[in-house]
Amino acid sequence: MLVALAVLVGGGYLAYSYGLSALKDRLSGPEDYTGAGTGQVVVEVKDGDAATDIGTTLVDKGVVKSVEAFTDAARKDSKSVGIQVGFYKMKKQMSAEAALAVLVDPENRSRSVVTIPEGFTVDQIVATLAKKTKFSKKQYTKVLDNPSSIGLPSYAKGNAEGYLFPATYELPPNSTPKSILTTMVQRWDQAAQEADIEGAAQQLGYTPEQLMVVASLVEAESNRDEDRGKVARVIYNRLETGKTDKLLQIDATVNYGIGRNLGVGLTTEDLQVDSPYNTYRNPGLPPTPIEAPGDAAIEAAAHPTDGPWIYYVTVNLRTGETKFTESYDTFLKYKAEFKEYCRTQSDNC
Repeated sequence: MLVALAVLVGGGYLAYSYGLSALKDRLSGPEDYTGAGTGQVVVEVKDGDAATDIGTTLVDKGVVKSVEAFTDAARKDSKSVGIQVGFYKMKKQMSAEAALAVLVDPENRSRSVVTIPEGFTVDQIVATLAKKTKFSKKQYTKVLDNPSSIGLPSYAKGNAEGYLFPATYELPPNSTPKSILTTMVQRWDQAAQEADIEGAAQQLGYTPEQLMVVASLVEAESNRDEDRGKVARVIYNRLETGKTDKLLQIDATVNYGIGRNLGVGLTTEDLQVDSPYNTYRNPGLPPTPIEAPGDAAIEAAAHPTDGPWIYYVTVNLRTGETKFTESYDTFLKYKAEFKEYCRTQSDNC
């Protein structure tokens, strides 16, 4: 009986001690560090992350001691619902409250933003990336020399021209030339899927590669949404009707072949240049895209506006007003109108 009593008393003491310890833990809250932490670590908040997901990431990175400590802090701070997706430079062994204070302030996001405008060539894109990131032109060019590594479609035939999508990119701190260029190709693929490039090409009687060439020409030749579908139609009409002997006669393609700014005016000598991009001498499409088309240009190439037009003239450089016609005589009148505009209203012609 004495032994049994001793066991009972001992067991009761252990249960009491365990219960007291658990009660203390509950009263003292979840495990947490104190202070602002030390060192440095980069933490990513992903799209759709809840407080528990963020807390788990912070624990895995050694920032906070427990998920519960972070979720408790988040529950007490209404600003926690506004934590933005992105990368944050944080410290290890931070208190949950200190960690949350970093995340709720959008100014603490590590941001490297690069904007690639529509109509840039690969050379211009590489130059911009080299200027805006810590990588050199040579590093980007090395990646482009191995085009299969960035996910180009097979019909691009290893040429990235036209497939590095123009957009504003927020680059993560761990970006590399390969990951940046891959992201740009993935964004192009999104636009191509939305426009159904492959289905549209089959319906129009062209290849997806040819549609991308047309899209680049549309980007070069128009800057108003209402004109892009018409410009695409003029290109197709010239290719299909033979009214201009299938000559596109687009200045930008000639300049691309020469290797200079696509907007430069042509001389008589330029028109005689022996180049597959000289659409004044060679019928049909040039062999590749000449610049990066945006969403609207790709959509226009895939779904051109119906119409009989063979010619177009931008008659006002300030507004971008462009006139379309199937008549050569009317085309000459529009050219005269443009010359008069240049004479009286603009020095940029």
